Amino acid sequence: MTEDRIGRTHRLRWWVTGAVAVVVVLAVAGPFVYIHFIEGSAPAKLTLPRTANNAGTGSTSGTSKGSRTSAGTVTGTWNVGPGSVAGYRVDEVLIGQHATAVGRSTEVSGSITISGTTVAEGDFTVNMASVTSDQSQRNAQFDGRIMDVVMYPTATLRLSTPIALGTVPVTGSTAHYSATGTLTMHGVTRSVTFAVAAERLAGSIDVLADVQIRFSAWNIANPSIGGFVTTADSGTLEVLLHLTQGSGNAPASGGSGSASNGSSGGAPSIVTVPRTTVPPLTIPASS
Repeated sequence: MTEDRIGRTHRLRWWVTGAVAVVVVLAVAGPFVYIHFIEGSAPAKLTLPRTANNAGTGSTSGTSKGSRTSAGTVTGTWNVGPGSVAGYRVDEVLIGQHATAVGRSTEVSGSITISGTTVAEGDFTVNMASVTSDQSQRNAQFDGRIMDVVMYPTATLRLSTPIALGTVPVTGSTAHYSATGTLTMHGVTRSVTFAVAAERLAGSIDVLADVQIRFSAWNIANPSIGGFVTTADSGTLEVLLHLTQGSGNAPASGGSGSASNGSSGGAPSIVTVPRTTVPPLTIPASS
């Protein structure tokens, strides 16, 4: 083999090696750049409004530190009003890069009934077709393959056991309880037990709950898509209810479809994975 031919062979190997290195770097860097600089951070977890604005006033067993007024009565029906939010939070991995998927809806309705120092009843409904995230492709998958919002347009949570309040929390306080209810979602009804935090304000009550969900228990398809996007086998239902003795929100019935997913009827679409661009590879011609 001539010296010139050996030189061309070496150059060819360097070109191929360099091209492979570029592809590997872009395959890793592409998802990192997309998640951290293009998609951005996931929305923060829901918090009780007063607690978020007054750190250090939290409490246990129905009382709190900070300013308070007399307890008074909370007997009556408290309706879910504007400012209420429900949604999901799921850990996901996009080609080796960790992120958090969050979808939320404000189309939440329902009420609780309090008798003396006991929450006797509670019933809440979410319009599943109104749950949206910051990604239209994710919304389409959620509406179709994962949750099938046409077949199952709503999710409901109904208290199955009364909640004993003990001493009625005074206005301006935060209290913590345990709740048990039946969650109907994706055509499956199961019992769930979860922690509840409640803030009593003047004329309203804010309630925060995180319900842990294992997808398979509700026959929900794992959100993972091929080898590009993988998720945990469970997630969190985040709920923040603003309860008022006014008229509250209109009943959530479902069927409207996600406003931002660009599809109708909950039909799934192909997920678009961010692509990187590899510079053209030019191989010197051999003589």
